[in-house]
Amino acid sequence: MDAREMKIKAAEAALVHVEYGMRLGIGTGSTAEEFVRLLAEKVAAGFRVEGVPTSERTARLCVELGVPLKSLDELPQLDLTIDGADEVDAGLRLIKGGGGALLREKIVAAASTRMIVIADESKLVDTLGAFALPIEVNPFGLVSTRMAIEKTASRLGLTGELKLRQSGDGEFTTDGGHLIIDASFGRIPDAEALSRELNSIPGVVEHGLFINMAALAIIAGPAGARTLQANR
Repeated sequence: MDAREMKIKAAEAALVHVEYGMRLGIGTGSTAEEFVRLLAEKVAAGFRVEGVPTSERTARLCVELGVPLKSLDELPQLDLTIDGADEVDAGLRLIKGGGGALLREKIVAAASTRMIVIADESKLVDTLGAFALPIEVNPFGLVSTRMAIEKTASRLGLTGELKLRQSGDGEFTTDGGHLIIDASFGRIPDAEALSRELNSIPGVVEHGLFINMAALAIIAGPAGARTLQANR
């Protein structure tokens, strides 16, 4: 079973949790896109849901495949969000934002009664941090914000390169008009402490640590999909 087949298995298992008439948050990334394709097949057969996309990229795919969409202002309270992750640990702490949609992903997840994460087994880790942590920042005061992140990391014993994300010939810009700093810490032993400290930096709009947000993680491997509940 290749990587895409595992993503499809995870998406199939997540689709079982989607009920007729749900208000659904729809995530961003390659695994979430497999979920959208499967959901679209059910919608075409008469299954009714209303979706709120977490990115313009997801919105375009949903429109292309016929999944009905609303804005979060129109549906401010959601029943369920299905989204992928760049890393997930046994406590269902996540690193998200590899696709650059972390702010909207977190807003949508927070507006949902439940969040289910879908991923292939390569995303399951003992400790977060091998994947560079995306930190969404305001362009104003970028150098000062970067210095504040470095100082915060140092206080927590974290080291590693802070790299401004690029796209093509320029800086990567999020759907909200912000920039992303990818922090290669290598290992984050206290994700909760780092989350609190980053939230206290004025120039940080949001970061990719999703803590106490996921209710379930569906992890697919060669043997099929398995469900993890938070070990908190």
